[in-house]
Amino acid sequence: MSRTGCSACARAEEELRGILADYGLAMQVIDVDRRAREGDPLPRAEYGDRLPVVVLNGVEHSYWEVDERRLRADLEALR
Repeated sequence: MSRTGCSACARAEEELRGILADYGLAMQVIDVDRRAREGDPLPRAEYGDRLPVVVLNGVEHSYWEVDERRLRADLEALR
């Protein structure tokens, strides 16, 4: 979960791209503000005060920063 203009979100996205590339995965970036403008306010209501938020398989994994060690461990467990 992300927001346009959020520098912490931009850093997290860059870090996630590198981590996910190691597993042959790609991320889906959801801009919570855009979603709200398009009629779906739930992501912004749920995550808007903790951005960036990493969601893995539909479950909140981390927020404000990427917990690389934990994320890699959880990705390994999914293999």
